[in-house]
Formats: sequence, C-alpha cells, structure tokens
Amino acid sequence: MRSTAVCLSFLLIAAPSALKAADIAPVIAPQPAVQDPDRWTFSVSPYFWIAGITGDTAVFGLPEVHTDESFGDILKDIDFGFMMAGDARYGPYSIVADITYARITTDSATPNGVLADTVDLKSETFTAMLGVGYTFYEDEKSRLDVIGGVKLWSVETTISFGGGPLGGISERDDATWVDAMFGLRGMYSITPEVYLTGWGLIGAGGADLDWDVMAGVGYRWSDSLSAFLGYRALGVDYSNDTLTEDIIEHGPIMGVVLHF
Repeated sequence: MRSTAVCLSFLLIAAPSALKAADIAPVIAPQPAVQDPDRWTFSVSPYFWIAGITGDTAVFGLPEVHTDESFGDILKDIDFGFMMAGDARYGPYSIVADITYARITTDSATPNGVLADTVDLKSETFTAMLGVGYTFYEDEKSRLDVIGGVKLWSVETTISFGGGPLGGISERDDATWVDAMFGLRGMYSITPEVYLTGWGLIGAGGADLDWDVMAGVGYRWSDSLSAFLGYRALGVDYSNDTLTEDIIEHGPIMGVVLHF
C-alpha cells in the first residue's frame, strides 16, 4: 500500500562535541550538541525501513479494500522505495526536511464484503515535510527539541476487482493535501559511543489525523560515522468525496549517519 514501506533515505543531522555519542536516525530525530555554535553543521544518512502496512483504501465509492501486510509481504510487493531527509543546525536552531516515495503493487488485499473474489491494489505515495526545531533542554548527555512544520502528501491508488459482481472493474484516483505537524525529538547518550534517539509528531489539516513516531539505538564509530537501529510507525487518516486513505505503517529501520 502506500507510503514509506521499504525506503532509502538521506538525512542531515548535526555533529556533537560534548555529546560525542549522540546522533540521530531519520530526519526528525534529534542531533547531539554542536561543536561550534557559531556555524552551521550537517549530516547525511542513508537508511532502510521495512514497514508492514495495515489499513483501508477506497476510490470512487467502490467498496473499501482492507490490507494487512507483514514486513515480508512488503519486501515482495514493493516496486520502488526512496526517502531523502535532512537536518541542518545552528546553535539551538535547526531545519528539518523529509522526502519519501514508494510504489507498491499487491494482490493480497481483500474486499470488505462479498462483491468480489479478489482485488489487486497499486499505490504510489509521495510525502515531503519541512520544519524548524528549537532545543529547549540540553545537558552533557541529553537534548530535547520541539519541532513544527508542514507535511505534503500526494497519493495515487488503483483498485482492480476480480470475480463476483465487481469482477473486471478497475478505478484509479489521486489526491494531494497538506498537514501541519508538531512534536518533540530527543536523544540520550548512554556511553561515549552508544546513544538512544527518537521522536514523536502529530498533526492534521487535509487529513483528519497524521502521526509519526520512532525509537532507536545508535553507535558512534567516529566523529564522521555512526550507525543506528530502531522501530518506526506512522499513520494517516484522509478522505474526500472519492478517495479514502486510512493506513498505519510500522517496522524496523536501520542505517548509517555521515557527519560533515
């Protein structure tokens, strides 16, 4: 189904001084303390997200299609996934950006009812978030940022029914909307090498509800290279006159962070 099922991403995160171990995972996670508060610092990180999908989709008044796919199902069904995110920091201020794209084709979705024997679903999802952050708490081992921004969604869904009264019917619909997003991101340094990181965002606007949470652990190999492993979940509940998109995606993420 749609969105960031299995994604490659790039994100920017600032490098620390006192918090040598503290890093971030994807874009919304926080950065450690900056070595020089009088200059901009950045990081870039490719990461891999294997997310199962649960939810309902409908187009043009046709019966809702329910999907419940595991991590393994997504690996089989995804056609292409990509994410690029960024974080730039100047003192306590930061700018965050997150861009994702996923195209998934599945025949495991099932109609809610008896009007069709099978259903094929193809979805393409593009999201882009741009936000700003401010560090309101920081000590030698931890940091907590408040984040606010906007998130753009663009989705296209094709549903094809087989068998039963709806057999042979295929419809495609698309929608674009923007949600305001707010939340927190934080980190805690356990040792000079090992750290915890995470974020929580919630919002609405075009969608009735839009949320994104992540928790992970990272290891700092050097001043310029870190690795992380965690678990991420996000959900969106959107509907208009012709399209319904009510899904939750969740699964493990892993990647590396390059500081500069």
